Amino acid sequence: MAGLIGKKVGMTRVFSDEGDEVAVTVVQAGPCPVLQVKTEERDGYRAVQLGFGAKKERRTPKAEGGHAAKVGLEAAPAVLREFRLRDDDEEPEPGQEVTVELFEVGDRVKVTGKTKGRGFQGVVKRHGFSGRPASHGHPMSRNPGSLGPGTDPSRVIKGKKLPGRMGADRRTVPNLEVMKVDPERHLLFVKGALPGHKNSYVFISK
Repeated sequence: MAGLIGKKVGMTRVFSDEGDEVAVTVVQAGPCPVLQVKTEERDGYRAVQLGFGAKKERRTPKAEGGHAAKVGLEAAPAVLREFRLRDDDEEPEPGQEVTVELFEVGDRVKVTGKTKGRGFQGVVKRHGFSGRPASHGHPMSRNPGSLGPGTDPSRVIKGKKLPGRMGADRRTVPNLEVMKVDPERHLLFVKGALPGHKNSYVFISK
């Protein structure tokens, strides 16, 4: 199996065998039921569709409810995600649960999530501009300054760094180390910071 769906719980610290303090992100990973298995013969590639969480019945479309009922689930998952299977991975059975025991201490993983949304921001916060003079009552201390040539081409060049919506982007952080696995509580302790706010969904892949 190549990956798992989880929910970001928060950050804490653990201590290595050498006594070093390591900052980790705690992820509630799984259990994830298998809803569909795709094969090379039928679909052209090998993959498995996993679910996580549960939707309220009144918010579940009939198609999603029927898709979940086929594998014996009472409620449709809140999140669906497809993970490619590698050549040496065994194909699981629909309805089977994938747990955090998929990972071991020392495994290298990549984590995908949506970053925190910052709303509409100026160029100082969004792009790290140093700003303009801030003393003596300067009226434009955080303005971007001149945006482009006047006579030719008399327009703002494409790609100019401007104020705008910041954050809420899909980001993947590669090569993170699994520091601890807690199968009883379905928790995964991953070294370093992960994208997103608390309770946001993340996708963990080997």
